[in-house]
This record gives sequence, structure tokens and C-alpha cells, in this order.
Amino acid sequence: MSFTKFNTLPEPEEAFIPLREEQLAILEAQVESEQPVATVQSQFNFAWGLIKSKDDDDVKQGINLMTEIFKTVPSRRKECIYYLALACFKMKEYQEATRYITTLLQHQPSNAQALSLQKMINNELAKDSLIGFAIISTAVAAGAGLASYFFKRKK
Repeated sequence: MSFTKFNTLPEPEEAFIPLREEQLAILEAQVESEQPVATVQSQFNFAWGLIKSKDDDDVKQGINLMTEIFKTVPSRRKECIYYLALACFKMKEYQEATRYITTLLQHQPSNAQALSLQKMINNELAKDSLIGFAIISTAVAAGAGLASYFFKRKK
């Protein structure tokens, strides 16, 4: 996979700043006006707008569009991988986000935005692990307490 140098990637936090409905409608209208084959840039802009949405269905549609661009336009793959990692992170699909960001960092280990996103993903994975551990610990303690209660009761 070849990656061209591209320095205008957004900071990860920008994925959580949705466009106004009118802005997203303009991007969609641009894609529709270019049919039967919209330009890659118009499709890319619309996909990014969808990924920024608060609506999960929009984000999923953005992922689908970005995946299609990744498959069909090799020169945009590096960007697509980053945006796909952002979208997966936003959807709390941390394993998939990790897969994308690891691939990107293999080709560009000093990419600041990718490193920042990797740190955010790792923080969420660690948080999820701690929450899971706390839930399991609580369940085990509750189970032990119930078992102790029943054993004492039988005596």
C-alpha cells in the first residue's frame, strides 16, 4: 500500500463537531448534482460531513462512502484510513479503529494526528478494561456474598 504525504488531516476532536444540517445538505447536493459519477473530492467531503454527524446512521453511511473511496482511489488511501479510524473511534468500535490507526502509523510513524488518535483509542480501551474489571469484581463479590449467606443459613 503506498501512501502519499498529506499534512492537512484534522485533529481527532473535529470528528465530534457536527456540521449544521444546511452544510451537510450542501455537500449532499453537490454529490447529487455531479451524478452519474460524482468527483472523488465531493464524495470525500460528503463522507467526512456524515462522519462528523451526531446520528449513528449518518456516521455509518460516511464509513461506507469512505470505504468505497479507499477501495477505488489508491492516492486517497492514507486519508481514508485516518478518517475511517476516526469514524470507528466515534462509533466506539475501538478494535477496528486500532486496526486502521496501526496501519497508518506503520507507514507514517510520526504522523501527529494519528498518534493523537491512537492515544485517545488506547485511553478508551483502558477505560473499558477497568470498567469491565470493576463489573466482574462486583459480580464475583456479590456472588461470594450470596454463597456465604446461603451457607450460613443452612447451618
